[in-house]
Parts: sequence; C-alpha cells; structure tokens
Amino acid sequence: MKEGPDIARIAALIGDPARANILTALMTGKALTASELAQEAGISLQTGSAHLAKLEQGGLIAMRKSGRHKYFRLAGDEVAGVLEALMGLAAGAGQLRTRTGPRDVAMRRARVCYNHLAGEMGVRMYAAMLERGYLRQQGETLLLTSEGEVFVGSLGIDLAGLPRSKAPMCRECLDWSARQSHLAGRLGRAMLRHFIAQGWARRDKDSRVIRFNPAGTAAFDKLFGARAEPD
Repeated sequence: MKEGPDIARIAALIGDPARANILTALMTGKALTASELAQEAGISLQTGSAHLAKLEQGGLIAMRKSGRHKYFRLAGDEVAGVLEALMGLAAGAGQLRTRTGPRDVAMRRARVCYNHLAGEMGVRMYAAMLERGYLRQQGETLLLTSEGEVFVGSLGIDLAGLPRSKAPMCRECLDWSARQSHLAGRLGRAMLRHFIAQGWARRDKDSRVIRFNPAGTAAFDKLFGARAEPD
C-alpha cells in the first residue's frame, strides 16, 4: 500500500525499546526532562536526546521550555490511547515485564493512565457508572446521561468549567491489567483530580501508582461499590 497513513513509521518509533520506555514514562501525564527520560530508558543523555528528537518529529511527544529547562510530554490524549491499547494487546498476548515487590500489586489496583484513573479501581468506577445509568454507550460513542450530570455535580465537579480540550467528555479506554474498560476523556481526568483534591488519594512521585488512603478507599467504595473479595 503506497497511499494512506504511514503506520509503519509510527510503529517503528514506538517499537524501539528505549523509546517505548520513554513513552511509558510519559504515561504518568507529567512533563519530564531529557535527563529524567534517559534515566527511565536506561540510556545516556546523548542517546536519549536523539530518541526524543525522533519522537517529537513523529508527533508522539511535545516539548515546552520553562526557563533554561526543556520538558517533554505526550502530544495528546490520542497518543496516550494508542499506548494504553498496545499495553492491553501486549498483556493479552502474555508479553509482560515482571517486577518484584509490592509495586506491581499497587499498579494493578490503581494507577494513572496519562491523566485518568486506571487499574482495578478505575474499572470498578466505570462499571458502576454504566450500571447506574450515569454513562451510556451509543454505538462507539460514550455519553454522560442527565442522571450522570446530576451525580457528577453532586461531587462538586463543574462540567461547564472543565478545561477546554479536543478530548471528548467521556471515552472508553481498555485497561491493560484488568482487560476491561475504564473511563477516560475530560470527565475521567476530572474524576481523578477530584479524588486527589479531596485528599482521598495521592500519586506516587516516581511511578504511575495512585495510592488511596483508608478514608479515600471507604469514600470510593461508598460511591462505586466495595471491591469483591476473592472466594
């Protein structure tokens, strides 16, 4: 095929192990420096700068300056969605990296997926909102119902005041660890911000883990149902 989108170029950019590590590090939603990303990728700063240039030229990341420093982040929600889908595909095919210690358990329970809540708690929130009629699937579109608007408003989230973005209000995102969907889009982003602002949860400084404290877990369970205990 000689016409149409060049998926081979994008796939090659993502497929390099060092660049894949850089992109995964940016799934925290934070803007990181070249030295921070090189450390995440396990490569030298010079090599990392070359990879960052390729990713920027390919439209996968964006750079902004702040004083003397340059910071990099994913180019947008669309890139994050592709990366999370690839993570799901890799997990389903059994292509998983193993990591010892409690972090893997914490990652599966609750983590940030670019800018929204993922993991078991994200999946539970999405399922509860669907079951209670707050969200509705209409073809491939995910809609917030009038009942959902009332529920979100009761949390203190001002939908009209959400930052403007090309992202839809609601979007379904496949969760790589649970192999089920969680909530993305502007509402998914606002929900995670709300949990953190309420003091229910915090983001780990050096990972994608979201840690809910006991009070936050209890509040979350009250809203979206308690976690099912294994038999």
